[in-house]
Amino acid sequence: GINFFTPNEFSQQLAYMNHPSSYEIQPHMHNAVQREVQFTKEVLFIKSGKVRVDFYDDEKKYIESRVLVSGDVILLAFGGHGFEMLEDSEIIEVKQGPYVGEKDKTRFDPVSKDQIKIKE
Repeated sequence: GINFFTPNEFSQQLAYMNHPSSYEIQPHMHNAVQREVQFTKEVLFIKSGKVRVDFYDDEKKYIESRVLVSGDVILLAFGGHGFEMLEDSEIIEVKQGPYVGEKDKTRFDPVSKDQIKIKE
């Protein structure tokens, strides 16, 4: 079946599908539906490598870090985030568009290395 990790109101949806061999999904198209997107949500797929993700709240305060490895997927929905490549890494990113350049994000100073808390 299909299991959505996100609530219906999220502007970016993330689900896990697990179907047996020969299962078919009926051909379909997605209808034009007016939607309003105020905040960019992004999905990252770690194709290869090892990446540390640092999470921040909406006030740019550091929360915690996680380490992602090859095959991991993450949805970044709210707050801030930063990354450090712990190994050579390939990442596939999916997010809403259109991209509006520097107006699309606010950059800020990262947490100091001695403050990093990696959550397992």
